[in-house]
Amino acid sequence: MSPTSPRRGRAARAVAGVFTLLALAGCSNGGNGTAPATSPSSAATSDGTGTARIVIENFTFSPADLQVRPGAKITVVNRDSDPHTVTATGDKTTFDTGNITGGATVTFTAPSKAGSYSYLCTIHPNMKGTLTVR
Repeated sequence: MSPTSPRRGRAARAVAGVFTLLALAGCSNGGNGTAPATSPSSAATSDGTGTARIVIENFTFSPADLQVRPGAKITVVNRDSDPHTVTATGDKTTFDTGNITGGATVTFTAPSKAGSYSYLCTIHPNMKGTLTVR
């Protein structure tokens, strides 16, 4: 059989097809539409566009510690069925989302002054986080 026989060409295409499918499967998240979980204790920063995101899921802020630039837009996504808030505490009560119903998304603006701003959910005070503006 010569190296250019039809059988050898089909076999090579079949092997290439299998490798392509394996590569695509490795890039998939299983089709469930969720991104990999972020550790609630890890710090995250907003991207260069001035936008940031806090996801509420299982009564936890993720990330719990977020660093942003002054005046950045912060989107809060509530994936729980219960309502939650993102409310600054202490002397620096500079932001409060109000009640965010289950499944809803809201956006607020980070303070314009650099500093560390503790926040919590006023409905579930055990939910806490820190917003660092720098």
